[in-house]
Amino acid sequence: MGIDYMYPEFEVVRNRERCINCRICEKECANGVHIFNEEKNCFAVDESKCVNCQRCVCFCPTHALKIVKSDCRLRENANWHESTVKEIFKQARSGGVLLSSMGNPNKLPVYWDKILINASQVTNPPIDPLREPMETRVFLGMKSHKIKRKENGEIDCTVPPLLELSMPVMFAAMSYGSISYNAHESLARAAEKLGIYYNTGEGGLHEDFYCYGENTIVQVASGRFGVHNDYLKAGAAVEIKMGQGAKPGIGGHLPGTKIVGDVSKTRMIPEGSDAISPAPHHDIYSIEDLRQLVYSIKEATNYQKPVMVKVAAVHNIAAIASGIARSGADIIVIDGFRGGTGAAPTRIRDNVGIPIELALAAVDQRLRDEGIRNRVSLVASGSIRSAADVVKAIALGADACYVATAALIAMGCHLCRNCQSGTCNWGIATQKPELTKRLDPDTGSERLINLMTAWKNEIKEIMGGMGINSIEALRGNRLMLRGIGLNENELRILGIAHAGE
Repeated sequence: MGIDYMYPEFEVVRNRERCINCRICEKECANGVHIFNEEKNCFAVDESKCVNCQRCVCFCPTHALKIVKSDCRLRENANWHESTVKEIFKQARSGGVLLSSMGNPNKLPVYWDKILINASQVTNPPIDPLREPMETRVFLGMKSHKIKRKENGEIDCTVPPLLELSMPVMFAAMSYGSISYNAHESLARAAEKLGIYYNTGEGGLHEDFYCYGENTIVQVASGRFGVHNDYLKAGAAVEIKMGQGAKPGIGGHLPGTKIVGDVSKTRMIPEGSDAISPAPHHDIYSIEDLRQLVYSIKEATNYQKPVMVKVAAVHNIAAIASGIARSGADIIVIDGFRGGTGAAPTRIRDNVGIPIELALAAVDQRLRDEGIRNRVSLVASGSIRSAADVVKAIALGADACYVATAALIAMGCHLCRNCQSGTCNWGIATQKPELTKRLDPDTGSERLINLMTAWKNEIKEIMGGMGINSIEALRGNRLMLRGIGLNENELRILGIAHAGE
């Protein structure tokens, strides 16, 4: 208690008539919210520890529990929001930088929800995806823009290394350490089954998962954790991480409490030591430096694997992407400001970067204007929530999309935004053995496969309604999009007309 005491954000409501004192809630809660008093044969709760992960609600056999948002509030003030006051109290008490996980939760524009998709009616009839072929395959990498012939006149069909996807979606970078072994296994197994790819993140590749190499994208970040020659050769592609949407301009940090056992071995750092990635790569201070790393990786992998470069969506992203395209990279990943994270400074997460929709459209148009669009493929990332978002992203210019938070939700994540604590009740963002085992890789991979299968069918349905039968025909086809409730500048950047025009 004291001047900075705040009533807990969530309250645990227990129906005493339904509760049978089975103590499952106590067992399932890793945060210690539920406390059984054996003398009184009843439960007490420490609601200050509740993060509303819903684990106790889901596993209560008699449905005796629910979590509600507290109605105890500070006096309303449009300028000094309650969350702002609470954050000031925390910093006044600790003197520390605030950390948050998952994506930006603030009420800022979500442009996907202000973009509508056109449909065919008469002159350009729709296509029935149940009876007519629909091509959802995508090839990522450098494309030839003209026909080449051999000396004997035959067409030269050799192409640079490409990634072949059965559908235009991949699982985005989430490092081993930030998420559990079982979560990584679920992603790897699902990617293999689906014919797509998952990304290791900057934590290296566990030795058990080298067998999934044909469906793995290995990442090289500024900390170089877990990076060695065999690692580079293990994956189907190598991604250079320059930045990410949740924390543009800064590095990464995995607390020492998560650097245990195989995480330490995989990252090649001592147990208990914090894994801190510098903000910049200390060998990259220009496009020329980036080009040197791109070709160093190509040399190390015998020019057999595409090289990707991942950057955060920032205000001059179109110019940055133009430079990356000229660096020799095969694929550019653009991560928008709503991208998720295991931990990021709250002020960075909520105030730095720009939406993926605007960044993607600007980059695609810039590369087209400069005549170098076919030099690279574009991957959009940062809060891709549904098949409709995927279709809109491709129509704005993406070749494919990364998903991460949607994949975590499929595995059981309830968006309680407590990843940085390492006590994930769903066995995802944790390294505690007793919690990790809660995520069964059989179940996790099955749910991921189901989600992506559903999205693939929805993509076919939407494209059929548009009268389009391939992802290639959809890519950059902004004539099939219309905006609603957008101003002239937003429409101009997106390159679409307003609904009704």
